[in-house]
Amino acid sequence: MARFASIYTVPYRIFVRYRIKGSRSMEVTGIPAVARTTRARWIAAGLEALAEGGPDAVRVETLAAALGVTKGGFYGHFDGRAAFLAEMLDEWERRCTTEVIAQANAGGGDAADRIRRVGRMTFSEDLHRIDLAIRAWANHDRSVATRLRRVDNERMTFLRTMFGAFLADPDEIEARSMLTFALAIGRHFIVADHPGYTTLEAIQLAGEHLLRP
Repeated sequence: MARFASIYTVPYRIFVRYRIKGSRSMEVTGIPAVARTTRARWIAAGLEALAEGGPDAVRVETLAAALGVTKGGFYGHFDGRAAFLAEMLDEWERRCTTEVIAQANAGGGDAADRIRRVGRMTFSEDLHRIDLAIRAWANHDRSVATRLRRVDNERMTFLRTMFGAFLADPDEIEARSMLTFALAIGRHFIVADHPGYTTLEAIQLAGEHLLRP
């Protein structure tokens, strides 16, 4: 009967089971004791750090501490900080634009309904915080500014298409598209009171005014 022994490798937290010397073969099996931090969790932590403190706050050591892991796991997923920042931008674009537009279209309804649906999704606080942080970052990084321009153009194209579904005047389409986009981005910077209305109510009134036939 074959005899086995087991060892526990501390640095990698796996059990290795092997045949005792003298047997004809060796068998090695590994069972992770702790789940590896996923790529998605690193990116989510990076976007949160960006929203809180800008790109300078996105540091491997800081993110590892926030996730409760060592920074070694980071390099198992990413080829350095620059590659990580690029993947963060990819995730922002997916969550804040590509996915939002896809969900708006998948939900059906007329063009005004789709614009409303996009508005509800992009008004969520987590997405808005990230968007504003990337706009501030773009002021100091040409590559980020180029990415932001492309994303903004995609958003404006969506709005023009939607408004064009029920408006014929090109000037009206462009004006309403621009004002709708400005409302979505600029609302954060307006601190005025709205007598008789909450801020959210005032924003909704402005949005519905832009969606009138």
